[in-house]
Amino acid sequence: MASETLTSTQYIKHHLQNLTYGQHPDGSWGLAETAEQAKEMGFWAFHVDSLGWSILLGALFLWVFRIAAKNATADVPGGLQNFVEWIVEFIDSSVRGSFTAKNDLVAPLSLTIFIWVFLMNFMDLIAVDLLPQLATLIGSGIFGMDPHHVYFKVVPSTDPNITFGMAFAVFFLVLYYSIKIKGFGGFAGELTLQPFQSSNKLVQALFIPVNFLLEFVSLIAKPISLALRLFGNMYAGEMIFILIAIMYSAGWTMGIFGGFLQLGWAIFHILIITLQAFIFMTLTIVYMDMAHQEH
Repeated sequence: MASETLTSTQYIKHHLQNLTYGQHPDGSWGLAETAEQAKEMGFWAFHVDSLGWSILLGALFLWVFRIAAKNATADVPGGLQNFVEWIVEFIDSSVRGSFTAKNDLVAPLSLTIFIWVFLMNFMDLIAVDLLPQLATLIGSGIFGMDPHHVYFKVVPSTDPNITFGMAFAVFFLVLYYSIKIKGFGGFAGELTLQPFQSSNKLVQALFIPVNFLLEFVSLIAKPISLALRLFGNMYAGEMIFILIAIMYSAGWTMGIFGGFLQLGWAIFHILIITLQAFIFMTLTIVYMDMAHQEH
């Protein structure tokens, strides 16, 4: 429920502000109690909520799959083993369909990306005020913070720092394997000797700056498209949930309508969060496959 002391605009801004830890202008380190303080902290500020939920969900993924692996049996499998095996087979089929080279890292990487991104996206299905209100109680009761300035975002994939972090990790792997498989000269040749080619060496030399510009833009677009696609879709979904929450708190008539909207959007959002995790994983596989191909 939206706070009665906040306007709709303030309520939206409050829910879209991260819990930020960084250095204050006076040199001290601590949590930002206002959005202005968070901005003043600059580049080296940490979004505690996004980082915390990312690590927690990653640990949850490892813990559940470790339990399934330890209890795996060749006899009649249990529900958890069936579920994990179904996911592993799905990832294996996706990798076999899109990755034509041989690299033992790609399948585990794809599994980690799919489950981790899905879990981060899934946090969007939790009531928008539930966990932030709990954080407000803890922050104001234990740390003495102003309840109106306890910020707490619970969907890590709505934070561009998280999505760009994952995208750059994939990008560095692509660069590493591009150079490892093709050599530095082969990788440089991919960036400078295509798409425009000529049998005349002088003409080909003239094409090098143009080719490099086109291929470099294409290369840089990979991590940017990975990060922004996931961030944009999840941020828009979270915004819709917040707007519906405002409607839900506007009165019993609008509340009933808002409740139906909340349920309908949540059901539809299950498809979105799954699709976004699948797209991020699939593009990672495709980019890794391109890094292993020699032209």
